[in-house]
Amino acid sequence: MSTATTELGRFLTITGQRFRTGQSAPEMFSPAVDEAWHELLGTPAYEVLCLETAGQPIRHVANKGHGPIAWVSAYEEACGPLPEIWFTDADGTVDQAAIARYRETGTVVAEWDCGPAGGGDGDDVAPASRRPPAGDHRPHQRSAPAHRRGAAPR
Repeated sequence: MSTATTELGRFLTITGQRFRTGQSAPEMFSPAVDEAWHELLGTPAYEVLCLETAGQPIRHVANKGHGPIAWVSAYEEACGPLPEIWFTDADGTVDQAAIARYRETGTVVAEWDCGPAGGGDGDDVAPASRRPPAGDHRPHQRSAPAHRRGAAPR
């Protein structure tokens, strides 16, 4: 299992914990981990990963935004400091300034952008009553058809 896939599993674990306690979905800010997420979406392996980590199906809801990452302390409590993969783009380049700020302050303020794959066919949009607030790139707790990886803007 790749580092990005391992971290996706940890992210889904936090997602499941947050949903069970009535909290909002965590923000996906790592292009590298998100790439692994897109590669697994719609596969039997993804369904198994969701059930093993989150205890329920987790639907990917694409969006963009920026701000503080609220779930870092929960991650650190369970797994220790965030590894470099969280500060790595899809091409493998580590944002050294961002990881240095995190190591110095213990907080992450990030930007994320994941548009609908496949040119916006709409299959990644949650029903309006379940859609996360604008500006969030977050998992969705209801099971629904997942989108396939396409040329998403980065």
